[in-house]
Amino acid sequence: MSQPWRPIPKLDDDNRFFWTSGADGKLRFLHCDACDHYLHPPGPVCPKCLSADLAPKAVSGAATVRSVTVNHQPFAPGMAVPFAIAIVNIAEQDDVNLTTNIVDVAPDQVITGMPVQVTFEQHGEVYVPLFKPA
Repeated sequence: MSQPWRPIPKLDDDNRFFWTSGADGKLRFLHCDACDHYLHPPGPVCPKCLSADLAPKAVSGAATVRSVTVNHQPFAPGMAVPFAIAIVNIAEQDDVNLTTNIVDVAPDQVITGMPVQVTFEQHGEVYVPLFKPA
C-alpha cells in the first residue's frame, strides 16, 4: 500500500532529533533539564527559565486532541481525502502543541478531548508523528 502524499521537512541540526526519533518508536521534544520544561518547536534557550541546558527527551506518546478539522480538499495530486488535521497536546505538558493527522479512525469520528497515541509514518530517514485513538 502506498503512503499518502505529504510534505517532508528538510532536516537540519535543530530539528533532526524530532523528525528521526520515530525510528525507535519514541516521540521526542526538546527538554530543559534546568526547569523540567518541554519546548516545541526547538529553540536555543528555554522560554521559561532562559537556560541553554536543553536536550531531546522521549515522552510517552500519549496526547489529547485540542482542535480538529476535517479536510475534504486535496492539496496535491494523489492526496487521499477526507482526513483529520488536529492540534494535540502531549500528556507530559499541556502547552506543547503539535499539528498532526489523526489516523486509524474515520475523520468525522475525531473529537476534541479524544485521547490519542503517537504512531509514525516513515519517509526515508524522516518519521512523521501521527496519532491514532488511544
